[in-house]
Amino acid sequence: MKVLVTGHDGYIGRVLVPMFQAADHEVVGLDSFLFEGCKFGPDHADVPAFRVDVRDVEVEMLHGVDAVVHLAAISNDPLGDLNPDCTIDINYRATASLAEKAKEAGVQRFLYSSSCSLYGASSDAPIDESGEFNPVTPYGESKVLSEQALHALADDSFSPTYLRNATAYGASSRLRGDLVVNNLTGFAFTTGKVFLKSDGTSWRPLVHIEDISRAFLALAEADRDLVHDEPFNVGMTTENYQIRDVALLVEEIVPGSAVTLSEEAFNDIRNYRVSCDKIARLVPGFKPQWTVRRGIEQLYEQYTKYGLTLDQLEGDQFMRVKHIGGLLESSQLDNDLRWSISN
Repeated sequence: MKVLVTGHDGYIGRVLVPMFQAADHEVVGLDSFLFEGCKFGPDHADVPAFRVDVRDVEVEMLHGVDAVVHLAAISNDPLGDLNPDCTIDINYRATASLAEKAKEAGVQRFLYSSSCSLYGASSDAPIDESGEFNPVTPYGESKVLSEQALHALADDSFSPTYLRNATAYGASSRLRGDLVVNNLTGFAFTTGKVFLKSDGTSWRPLVHIEDISRAFLALAEADRDLVHDEPFNVGMTTENYQIRDVALLVEEIVPGSAVTLSEEAFNDIRNYRVSCDKIARLVPGFKPQWTVRRGIEQLYEQYTKYGLTLDQLEGDQFMRVKHIGGLLESSQLDNDLRWSISN
């Protein structure tokens, strides 16, 4: 297949693209390159790419494409809260527009990077794909709206699939320090403290970005009838954790570290567990390989290899909201998160 990957230069994209290439698919990227300078370790080989904001995609860019993997988004709750209207514009309106243009261009498959955050505040019982939506952030709300818009476009010629990813973790050459497993391991490595900012009681499903990438590949290659207009929780049902248990794993794996609770620790209302039995049952090509324990071990190894510092972890290199804040402050981005100077 010829596959267009939006957000190919991002945290997941930098891991996903080589996986699709290894499966002999032709990959074209599309990215505004907001995080081009946020490197951690070496990049894999680049692919031909459109340097364009996802809000400005033209139909011609999609001609000859068999499948779109749509990763591009404002990708976490703090960054989404920074400018909620812009988050909705990029994550929802641009998604709907991209899908309409993809359909017009004759693209048959559209794999959308949704999120389990659309379940939001919930009980401790595992939620399957029929669960109620209860988003508590603009980011979560944007995922609900996007799935609804894509569903309205689904027909015999256009087949969307919704990958409701669990909370991601794992090493990438576009490392994110604002994800819970990456962050806890990073603080343990740089300070000796496994620093809990919440009380740690909330449940969260967790999935390695390599397994997210495997899910996209498996669903792109799956029989259309199995995945047409279908949502899938992406991860493993066994990989739901209370955050305090993740912290204890980090303490166990990172030498000399100890769990520390912030004096301002709060109860995080983002609380949900998910069932990933559907994807395991219907998509045998998806074979996840990572557990949180193995992911922490990988992160500790990478942090050691490339010398992660506390300044990097807490600064604008790996904290997305601080990186965007710095670009806004220096007027490189305008208030709509568009490049305001030549880039």
